[in-house]
Amino acid sequence: MQKDLEKKKIILASKSPRRYALIKKLNIDFDVLLPTYKEKLDSDIYNDKKIASLSLNKALSVLDTLNTNKTDNKSLKNTLIVSADTVVVLENKILGKPKNETHAAEMLHRLSGKKHFVVTALTVIDTYTQKTYADIVKTFVTFQKLSDELIEEYIKTKKPLDKAGAYGIQEMNSTYIANVEGDLENVIGLPTKALKDLLIKAGYCFDNISN
Repeated sequence: MQKDLEKKKIILASKSPRRYALIKKLNIDFDVLLPTYKEKLDSDIYNDKKIASLSLNKALSVLDTLNTNKTDNKSLKNTLIVSADTVVVLENKILGKPKNETHAAEMLHRLSGKKHFVVTALTVIDTYTQKTYADIVKTFVTFQKLSDELIEEYIKTKKPLDKAGAYGIQEMNSTYIANVEGDLENVIGLPTKALKDLLIKAGYCFDNISN
């Protein structure tokens, strides 16, 4: 039984290079299969259920792809799908990815000098049993009061354009960030401690893996 657990295959349902780098910290083998689910929100008002649904639907779309491709039953018996959705929330409103540099500047001006929170909804699906394991992690981030010059300097790097809330905390120092309360990895895009707990619940064995 122990060997079967150790042989479970992990599929990461994400194209994010940041999630790819973070999951590697768990020292587990995994493949990447992009979700076909098109993310959409009915409004920018935040609630946990809405974000959890996005993560779940990503994982389900990968499960559907595996079933459509007629992956053999033996493989499905030992496969866990991992998906995540991360959003930035300010004053209970979701800040998505900026449309352009002007939009990015507007977002950073809104975040300037304020506390907001970052949410990651995690989903793990056992492809054989169809059982789902889920968690939501929140981290609170407070920005320094940002000058126009600081915002312009960061936008010139082009880095904000592919990130929710128009920023990547891993690219910023104390000039930008005043305080972080909670899991920093969560803000980057994948809280690995919470993910490890879900994988263990789903039957993945870390006993012979050094972290």
